[in-house]
Amino acid sequence: MTTTSRTVPHDAAPLRQKVVEALREDILDDVLHPGERLLENALCARYGVSRTVVREALRQLESERLITMLPGRGPIVTVLSEADIRELYDVRRVLEGLAGELFAERADDAERRALIDHLADMESTYVRGDVASRSAAKDTFYRLLIEGAHNDVLAENLAGIHTRIGIFRHYAYVDEQRVAVSMSELRVIVAEAAEHQDPQAARSACEHHIRLAGDLAIIEYRRHRPALD
Repeated sequence: MTTTSRTVPHDAAPLRQKVVEALREDILDDVLHPGERLLENALCARYGVSRTVVREALRQLESERLITMLPGRGPIVTVLSEADIRELYDVRRVLEGLAGELFAERADDAERRALIDHLADMESTYVRGDVASRSAAKDTFYRLLIEGAHNDVLAENLAGIHTRIGIFRHYAYVDEQRVAVSMSELRVIVAEAAEHQDPQAARSACEHHIRLAGDLAIIEYRRHRPALD
């Protein structure tokens, strides 16, 4: 585990939650890698907190499936199997298809305009951006799409799936060709959901986008699998 310090500020917000957020960010940013052991002493030093706080944070992230507790070894950053990835994308495809459909049906003028405007911004932040800006731009895209769908249960379930997928999603932002293809797919989603307001076409566009993303995830998984063993 890297020994770089990431001391968490002790202010009004609950300390445990701040450690949860910092640890989650380190996992999703690939600072802490899949399969890496999470030693309590190292985490205490890294975040500048007590063992009690670290243990509470580990329990929270275990519930999010970002951390796996192994008998005799303790906590590690979760390693997803190929079957896990396929199952996540099967469900994600259906849920995001529903998000596109509901956005087309329920989004108001301001929400549609926000999605259209964000897509325009993505020409620089996503197409010509770096891994960090691409990740942030895509997160905002999904947030706007889901908010415009106006379904809290859908939002909650997609949030959990996005978090688990985040363990390896950064690989998609390195491949320039995939970024270009992804952007063309997002243009179709926005056209159908926000401009034409066609629920079925929006659902189809979202499902197509996630189907291709799932195929890419499997390719990247196989490419990087030796590093996860």
